[in-house]
Amino acid sequence: MGSIDTNPTAFSAFPDDDKSFQPLNPEDVRAYLHKAVDFVSDYYTNVESMPVLPNVKPGYLQDELSASPPTYSAPFDVTMKELRTSVVPGMTHWASPNFFAFFPSTNSAAAIAGDLIASAMNTVGFTWQAAPAATEMEVLALDWLAQLLHLPTTFMNRTSSGRGTGGGVILGTTSEAMLVTLVAARDAALRRSGSVGVSGLPKLAVYAADQTHSTFFKACRLAGFDPAHIRSIPTGPETNYGLDPAKLLEVMQADVAAGLVPTYVCATVGTTSSNAVDPVGAVADVAAMFNAWVHVDAAYAGSACICPEFRHHLDGVERVDSISMSPHKWLLTCLDCTCLYVRDAHRLSDSLETNPEYLKNDVTDSGEVTDLKDMQVGVGRRFRGLKLWMVMRTYGTAKLQEHIRSDVAMAKIFEDLVRADDRFEIVVPRNFALVCFRIKASGSMTEKDADEANRLLMESLNKTGKAYLAHTVIGERFVLRFAVGSSLQEERHVTSAWELIKKTTSEMLD
Repeated sequence: MGSIDTNPTAFSAFPDDDKSFQPLNPEDVRAYLHKAVDFVSDYYTNVESMPVLPNVKPGYLQDELSASPPTYSAPFDVTMKELRTSVVPGMTHWASPNFFAFFPSTNSAAAIAGDLIASAMNTVGFTWQAAPAATEMEVLALDWLAQLLHLPTTFMNRTSSGRGTGGGVILGTTSEAMLVTLVAARDAALRRSGSVGVSGLPKLAVYAADQTHSTFFKACRLAGFDPAHIRSIPTGPETNYGLDPAKLLEVMQADVAAGLVPTYVCATVGTTSSNAVDPVGAVADVAAMFNAWVHVDAAYAGSACICPEFRHHLDGVERVDSISMSPHKWLLTCLDCTCLYVRDAHRLSDSLETNPEYLKNDVTDSGEVTDLKDMQVGVGRRFRGLKLWMVMRTYGTAKLQEHIRSDVAMAKIFEDLVRADDRFEIVVPRNFALVCFRIKASGSMTEKDADEANRLLMESLNKTGKAYLAHTVIGERFVLRFAVGSSLQEERHVTSAWELIKKTTSEMLD
């Protein structure tokens, strides 16, 4: 007869018949969250020493954890142990100060606390009545941020004279912001062109620079635009890869001559590839000739515009129809948090409104509020406004500006280090905290050879686990992107990454 296993984990396979199931038992909540908070604190303490990129294979987690769900309960400590031993080693650590890929995914103690509390309250704020404080908080946080950005009052929910005609909503991502504004612009263009229903949809055309995020082109397809009429306008070094208003005008005029209806123009402040900036005011002027909707995607660089020295990148915003920016990228507010502002909230809600009987209520009928469900794709929504408000309320404008300026200063340090090494070149001007650089072709090294050298450099760096960089292609050249901004980053991490880059390059080329 075998011995009895006295491991407490083994007993977790049997149901506890003496207690009723209470998933929100106050003592469990307190105990579980204490352990979770300890985990988070330890994670931030130790993440710097972890490999930024994990060494795991697809499907690894199913091999380590059970492929089938458990029938019976287990102590929370068992769950936390599996998190530490199986999940953490498979993570790409976006929180690492050695993470320089893509754009930063910033965070802060205030944002984490806000997200935790919002998750605990678990409101479903589709209407004002369903969650008054959550709706009011979102409106307040958006209006605070609009003031930090010096947006015109036409984009605010509340002004000194009362409720405005514009307004905002917090969505999950820029993709959603683009999609809902494309739908509103589509419907406006159909009405303007006298279309019967959607019969005029095949004649609608939309426009963006070739540097615009790929999510724009996806959103256009989802909104029903003919892919043949989605214009990707070429850019080049003569405009630092920003949209040329003259080319935009030429393309829009040609479309009108061909019987198409210019409907929507997307301008970007801080493109993903190179941080290029489209001239917002000039683009708006061109679009106005055709009554086309103008949206500004400032997902990343919009946060920098809370600093006066960067605000000029939004000049002309008073003439656009909508603008979105994502505090989860660079304003210390964890995912997901994209703030969309529109100059006329009714143009958005008219296209997205739902009014089932079970959601009707006196407050909505009064017209004093805009139910936020009518400014998004879905109906249910999270209490996202709390974390954004807690970030601004806790840190204040001065600290948030200090955060942006510190990242930009570190990027400038890295840029200067690259310029001082004649093996490298800066490919495009640095506008914010992204440096685009590469090993340059020289001597017998052709541009094709240089592309391969840069690809090998990136792969070698990322394999070390000591840094993580991503790439792009600019002007048909393979370019490395060094994005400063991880919340734990300090100057020493930037200089250490540069030393690693130099050392790895020397080993490759010597």
